[in-house]
Amino acid sequence: MLNWIWLGLILCAVAVGGVEGRMKDMADGAFNMARMAVMDLALPLAGIMALWLGMMRLAERSGMVQRLAALLRPVLTRLFPDVPAHHPAMGSMLMNIAANMLGLSNAATPLGLRAMKDLENLNPRPGTATNAMCTFLAINTSSVQLIPVTAIAILAINHSTNPSAIVGTAFIATCCAAISAIIAVKVLEKLPMFRLSPASFATEPEAAGESAAEDTTSPIPLQPIAPWGIAVLAVYFLFFAGLFLVIAFPQMFGRELAADMQNDSAIIRSVKTLSLLAVPMLLSFLPLYAALRRIKVYEEFVEGAKEGFQVIIRIIPYLVAILVAIGMFRGAGAIDLITDKLHPVLDRIGFPPELLPMALIRPLSGSGALGVFTDIVKQFGPDHLFSRTAGTMYGSSETTFYVLAVYFGAVNIKRTRHAVLAGLTADLVSVIASVIICRLVFR
Repeated sequence: MLNWIWLGLILCAVAVGGVEGRMKDMADGAFNMARMAVMDLALPLAGIMALWLGMMRLAERSGMVQRLAALLRPVLTRLFPDVPAHHPAMGSMLMNIAANMLGLSNAATPLGLRAMKDLENLNPRPGTATNAMCTFLAINTSSVQLIPVTAIAILAINHSTNPSAIVGTAFIATCCAAISAIIAVKVLEKLPMFRLSPASFATEPEAAGESAAEDTTSPIPLQPIAPWGIAVLAVYFLFFAGLFLVIAFPQMFGRELAADMQNDSAIIRSVKTLSLLAVPMLLSFLPLYAALRRIKVYEEFVEGAKEGFQVIIRIIPYLVAILVAIGMFRGAGAIDLITDKLHPVLDRIGFPPELLPMALIRPLSGSGALGVFTDIVKQFGPDHLFSRTAGTMYGSSETTFYVLAVYFGAVNIKRTRHAVLAGLTADLVSVIASVIICRLVFR
């Protein structure tokens, strides 16, 4: 399906660009996106990948990933029945989902790419997405987040009286999108056009899972944590608990509340503080815990970090391909043309035409969606219904085609099967849910 979408974007861009007289804009869009794919996305991502894959290696070697996966094994085995219960992919996917929920995009992408690599170890058909891969991508494209930090920041910068008002609406919309994505991916995988033949799938993944699990967890025997190590961990957690209270509830210590939290409720302040402390805590806890398990933390971190650059090299062609098509489509003015043509129809069904550019561009481009959202806020004001609805859309959906290109590109998947359709279903549900919920809450 991605083949036809990619070709369709390019052909539509050329056709519309020729009719509208925007061929230069279309060509500039292609070259700008090609440069951005490498210089602004792939290269900066290489360092972040190296960091988080190094940390992921420490988490695996210390047994932390396996412990986390064991806690949610009943849920994960239902979502991913083709993945062995003790396979490392379970832990990788769990950490990626947790990072997404906290809005830690810099951590979520590397962890997600590692999860795709683990899932590829189970794949008896290289180049074709498995059911588990499609389910994992559907969960990622539905982008469950507790706090839409970027959307709140845009509203706050534009002097909204209550920028965190969209937290509840975005959370409900993203839950609707996630549920619809899971339902869609489970239904679609059973259709004849997407179904995988069951011949080798029943046995080969099992063997692959066992060998992969041995590969990542058995070489280093785990040592128990000494009593003094448990005391060190207790002091560590007490330190971060104190930091949490100081940041989220400074009044308890005679301090003033931070300016960006003054209009927030206690629950929202707590979630924001958790997001703020999550990265420093992970970056310090994983090496500390591994060291207490007698792991050579520096050597293992470097080994894990080496994988980051290999992954980036693999995904660059996929990034260039999808972003160039999107750049041509935007530069040709196709989104503006679609908006104008659909204006009368949208009026009849009760969908605000002013929000259509946001709905169309969100699955295609994160930076483009941010620009459209900012423009809506400036045009209508930060507390207008349209601004809050656009913020809810932005905070409850993901850049679907970027996620698909990066994640599938990392493991050289060319036949994406039903992943695109499931992701777009989640985007559509997110848009519809955002409009309905915001009308009910902010009318």
